[in-house]
Amino acid sequence: MTTQNLLVELFVEELPPKALNKLGVAFSSVLAEQLKAQGLAPANAVVTAFASPRRLAAHVTGVAAQAADKAVQQKLMPVAVGLDAAGKATPALLKKLQALGADVSDPVAAVAALKRAPDGKAEALFYDSVVQGASLQAGLQKALEEALAKLPIPKVMQYQLETDCELPGWSSVNFVRPAHSLIALHGSTVVPVKALGLTAGNHTQGHRFEAKVSPVVLPHADQYDTVLQRDGSVIAGFAERRAEIVRQLHAAAAQVGGGVKPIEDEALLDEVTALVERPNVLTCQFETEFLDVPQECLILTMKANQKYFPLVDASGKLTNRFLVVSNITPDDASFVIGGNERVVRPRLADAKFFFDQDRKKTLESRVDGLSKVVYHNKLGTQGERMARVCAIAQAIGQQLGGDLLAQQALQAARLAKTDLLTDMVGEFPELQGIMGGYYARHDGLSEDVAQAIEDHYKPRFAGDELPRNHVGLVVALADKLETLVGMFGIGNVPTGDKDPFALRRHALGVIRMLVEKDVAIDLAALVSVAKPAFGEQISDASGALIDFIYDRLAGSLREQGFSAQAVDAVMALQPQRLSDVSKRLQAVRAFADLPESPALAAANKRIGNILKKAEGAVSDTVSSALLKESAEQALYAAMQRCVPESIAQFEAGDLSASMQTLATLREPVDDFFNDVMVNADDPALKANRLALLKSLHLAMNRVADVSRLAT
Repeated sequence: MTTQNLLVELFVEELPPKALNKLGVAFSSVLAEQLKAQGLAPANAVVTAFASPRRLAAHVTGVAAQAADKAVQQKLMPVAVGLDAAGKATPALLKKLQALGADVSDPVAAVAALKRAPDGKAEALFYDSVVQGASLQAGLQKALEEALAKLPIPKVMQYQLETDCELPGWSSVNFVRPAHSLIALHGSTVVPVKALGLTAGNHTQGHRFEAKVSPVVLPHADQYDTVLQRDGSVIAGFAERRAEIVRQLHAAAAQVGGGVKPIEDEALLDEVTALVERPNVLTCQFETEFLDVPQECLILTMKANQKYFPLVDASGKLTNRFLVVSNITPDDASFVIGGNERVVRPRLADAKFFFDQDRKKTLESRVDGLSKVVYHNKLGTQGERMARVCAIAQAIGQQLGGDLLAQQALQAARLAKTDLLTDMVGEFPELQGIMGGYYARHDGLSEDVAQAIEDHYKPRFAGDELPRNHVGLVVALADKLETLVGMFGIGNVPTGDKDPFALRRHALGVIRMLVEKDVAIDLAALVSVAKPAFGEQISDASGALIDFIYDRLAGSLREQGFSAQAVDAVMALQPQRLSDVSKRLQAVRAFADLPESPALAAANKRIGNILKKAEGAVSDTVSSALLKESAEQALYAAMQRCVPESIAQFEAGDLSASMQTLATLREPVDDFFNDVMVNADDPALKANRLALLKSLHLAMNRVADVSRLAT
């Protein structure tokens, strides 16, 4: 069977830039999957996606003009339904066969051609047939329709098609953008499929302004990207275009000199790649007076509003140069450069104006204004929220650092939200916290307090930095705890994919701070500190919140590569000091590698089951006088030797050694279960043996629930 490579392109008006790469990948992958499913493309076919602002395309290797015929076996019906007592075909069977296209002119021969095979408790009739392979035109038509239907389109628009009848626009189409042409090339042969009112051909359009010919004619599927770049001045591949932009950005920065480099922003790079077909990086500049404005403001306005790449020096300080990725390459670029410089100037002037105006009022003078900003209809205003965060921060600060830390945390928490009322944050909400830090320094507050105000939202996302100082840590903990306790207290808990208040992210932030900063406070104590700040405003959901935090921690640990068994073993004890969890996991991992581990884990599980079934409370005080059997005496003696040593190692923080010391109990534990009847007839003996097992259970599960390691 001869094969050729296939190229499909849909040429449209400008696609949504933030969705372009996803659209390109989805279009090519679904198209290829459908071709493979129909036997038109091999399983190892190489699929190449292309996506530019005005086109989605896919190149698939080794596509056949006709799929191979396929043998198919279909279950018809139970034998009791298809054949009568004499073994002849029933009307139901003949009707079914006829519907499948089988020859039923000779019913006896038709029945003889069927197969009988067990199907559950009964026997069934099966019909073997050969299904003709799909033609490329039919198969590609189906694949194309499926690919278009499954595009992750952010928002569909409706447009009308021009027709040859007297009423133009009679037909309408729903798609992400109006489509203008369709290419389907199998080698050099056009496959006349249809989509969105278009019939496939072999021509497309190049760059809006710089294409050398129009239309661009493609002679072969394998020449798509080269011909489009040569004749159409378009780099069709998203990755290739992105790489070219990166190359030009660094080359332009090198020409500026002084060790400057373009700011790194993967999302911005993706968006700009989706906006241009033929990138051309140009260097621009603005007046140095704007550098007096906090660089975060300038960088944000250049990136968010203009899609520019600011240049920073080796220390990360903003310069007055920036890079523009143009979609045209004129002989004289001065007009393009000048135009971009004129456009950015008012943006920077606005930022300077906001900054100058905001500094005319202190953060303290804005505190009362928070009472006029609604936070949540059940939890009050930002002013009320600020008061709660202050109370929580003061309590945590008192526990962790005494009066000084408590007072600093109170001051930072009181002012942390006031920048929400500034003009700069009103224009750029992404700068909340950051601007508060700048304004706090301008107001003459200490650097610790200014940093705390700036950092109190941290960590904002996975991998983000943590607060830099103790004051910031306390306020950040208080801020996230207030959100968690408050939302759980009014029943606003995450469900499924819905988490409108980002409570999962807040929980992970609390976990990271407690773990990575080795905060000496128990989780339950931390949560209990926050509840009084709400008074009777909320219900007490501390238990559910603590479980939620442990669940987030467990998920995070599994993502870090710890085994599910080890994580379950540690989290079963819900250790209060989250900073200890990693050490416990390391200890469990070392214990699990010991040859004694499986037997001890199984024994621990057995002990747990015995203790659960015991009637009444079980004492952990063992009477040596009641140890009658040699095996229980040996176990008790071994425990007397190793348990105190294990406890001492645990209290010294050597958790691995603590668990490994207990591994020496394997032999006496095995002997105990082989030779001793726990549920003895004598109540005193039974109670004493249960006490012995309880003591052993407590000793073995000090670091983790060892029974969770049992397979």
